[in-house]
Amino acid sequence: MHVTLDGKTALVSGSTQGIGAAIAAGLAEAGARVAVNGRDAPRTEAAAASLRERFPDAEIVAAPGDLASDEGLAQVLDRVPRTDILVNNLGIFGARPALEIDDAEWRRYFEVNVLSAVRLIRAYLPGMIERGWGRVQNLASDSAVVVPAEMIHYGMTKTALLAVTRGFAKEAAGSGVTVNSVIAGPTHTGGVEDFVYELVDRSLPWDEAQRAFMREHRPQSLLQRLIEPEEIAHMVVYLSSSLASATTGGALRVDGGYVDSILP
Repeated sequence: MHVTLDGKTALVSGSTQGIGAAIAAGLAEAGARVAVNGRDAPRTEAAAASLRERFPDAEIVAAPGDLASDEGLAQVLDRVPRTDILVNNLGIFGARPALEIDDAEWRRYFEVNVLSAVRLIRAYLPGMIERGWGRVQNLASDSAVVVPAEMIHYGMTKTALLAVTRGFAKEAAGSGVTVNSVIAGPTHTGGVEDFVYELVDRSLPWDEAQRAFMREHRPQSLLQRLIEPEEIAHMVVYLSSSLASATTGGALRVDGGYVDSILP
């Protein structure tokens, strides 16, 4: 299978590190013009510069802006007035006892994890429909289905993204635009190694440590290791291509079999 995104523009929210950065790299490698987004302008510029070094033939745009605000959205739209591929990757997470999550925290999680995606879809989807081609993808999580007791506010936002996806897929029905969710499982991102070594023997090499962590603390995973960000990116790149033209309104899993269910 050969995936080419030549001539397409892609915007990936929250793409200065982790899964977002891997997705931006995957789209650039496939030939897309890629806009990198982050709240901090210098950090966003640095991430874009790093991609240019890796893919000198690719066109990389820095599009800084806090997408949890109208002002940040305006900044991004000024840099990227139209896009063919929109990947809503921006998200925050953190553990907190359920009864200690106050109203402000509930609102902050919903604003960042859900409304940022809705704002971008509302801004870019009409143009995609008018042109008769487009791809929208919302990065969900296994927490959307297996809501973690230690961060139900995060799980709630990811569940909401599944509904947002299905609803906007119906809005785009018959237009040539597809809208999908990608359900990511436990992934090897920044800070995860420290977290793993808090729970398993620090003397173990990383490969053994993560497998021990998965066996003892994430036993429902069929992959039995953490997912690499590039593995999430592979699914996103495929869904961004014309090869996925008949896939829309779906919740596609890259979870290593973590969710013990045939359907989400």
